[in-house]
Amino acid sequence: MSEKKEINIVIGQNIKKEREKVGLTQDQFSEMIGLGTKSLSAVERGTVGVSLTTLRKICTTLSISCDTLLFGAQEKNDVSELSARLALLTPKQFRIASDVMGNLLEAFATTDE
Repeated sequence: MSEKKEINIVIGQNIKKEREKVGLTQDQFSEMIGLGTKSLSAVERGTVGVSLTTLRKICTTLSISCDTLLFGAQEKNDVSELSARLALLTPKQFRIASDVMGNLLEAFATTDE
């Protein structure tokens, strides 16, 4: 038996989680993406990798990004409040806020955290 690669395990687990989240069985999902049920099972267990073509079909069928499959569901910031506050600024204030935010994001990109 071949050794499981960590990336295949992670992707397989995320595929299974996302498939189950939308309520599809392996049979239903494998038919939708044009993959045999045994092949899908092997992918979900991480015993085999998935081709880019199949990965694209999976993402399209589940309406998710490949980031979700590669990294799992990530906690997202609620930017709606910040966006609403920025929308109330005058054009001059917005440019200043945009410059400050740009500098802040550059500083964050250079830190380790």
